[in-house]
Amino acid sequence: METQVNVPAEAARDNAAWCDLMCRAHGRPGTFTGRAWTNPVRTPPFYPDAVTLSPEATAADVLGRIDAGAGATVKDSFAVLDLPGFDVLFEAQWIHRAAPEPAGAPWEVVRDPATLAEWEQACFGGETTGLFPPALLTEATIVYGRSGGAVLTATGPAVGVSNVFGADLDATWADALATAAALFPGRPLVGYETDPEPALHHGFTPIGPLRVWLHP
Repeated sequence: METQVNVPAEAARDNAAWCDLMCRAHGRPGTFTGRAWTNPVRTPPFYPDAVTLSPEATAADVLGRIDAGAGATVKDSFAVLDLPGFDVLFEAQWIHRAAPEPAGAPWEVVRDPATLAEWEQACFGGETTGLFPPALLTEATIVYGRSGGAVLTATGPAVGVSNVFGADLDATWADALATAAALFPGRPLVGYETDPEPALHHGFTPIGPLRVWLHP
């Protein structure tokens, strides 16, 4: 029987847990409250300084717990915040899918630093080096294959799917789903995309908007 989840709150919490895992791998752990995950120091590139966990979260729940100066970013998981001095960096959609049917895993789990470095270069087009430290390999499931790769996080009832990349996104999403089903059978999938269409073609449903804010 498929695990039932409360979405998009579960999607937001899984994403916050992934952000915290990334920060801990860089020696910068964050803090969870009932309304938000926050980090008092600047987080690694592409990762927010705060993620809201409840539609009841306010600016006060995040801005007093982060370095809110220039360069600060906040993931407004329910697109409800008003953050003075911040601009909207981008908007996206949370997505959810019922558990895929297991059909074998076309991608392998990354298990060594050299392959992780290769994965990072492929994911970011060579724009980053060392963003994904080897410490991540003990806590996240990073998967890689001929069609692309992704990160799978199983911090709650649902499995988060993020950092999906590949030259042919249709093939990439098909392989991502098959790999997730093989590694985490019976568990629904969540994530977010700025362009959700490729994921929607593979059974995902949009479940709510989010915004990421930047202090210029």
